[in-house]
Amino acid sequence: MLKKPLLVFGTRPEALKLAPLILSMQRAPDFEPIVAVTGQHRVMLDQVLDMFGIRADHDLNIIEPRQTLAHITSSALVRLDSIVGEVGPDLLVVQGDTTSTFVGALAGFYHQVPVAHVEAGLRTGDVRAP
Repeated sequence: MLKKPLLVFGTRPEALKLAPLILSMQRAPDFEPIVAVTGQHRVMLDQVLDMFGIRADHDLNIIEPRQTLAHITSSALVRLDSIVGEVGPDLLVVQGDTTSTFVGALAGFYHQVPVAHVEAGLRTGDVRAP
């Protein structure tokens, strides 16, 4: 049976760190990775996706002029909620500590989908300033 991980990200650093995982999963016969991008950093994100030849299966395209973090969060969560319900992933993968990461993990939690968090780790020893 194919494993269907849903990889959710929206910024350039997230795309850079998840690209090798996505490409490996695409080559593996046991995986059918599904890529959902929030577009939190639209231009920089698209540059990385193009560089690695990764195509988003779902693009939330949440960015609007002068929006607040609350608007980014709520827009992404509502749109991602529908995608998680439609796709029915086996696993939801997020990276880092951005709004896209938070929303992806929350959507996974709401749908009772296991969440995998990829991170470089705490580098400063201070949880308030990693």
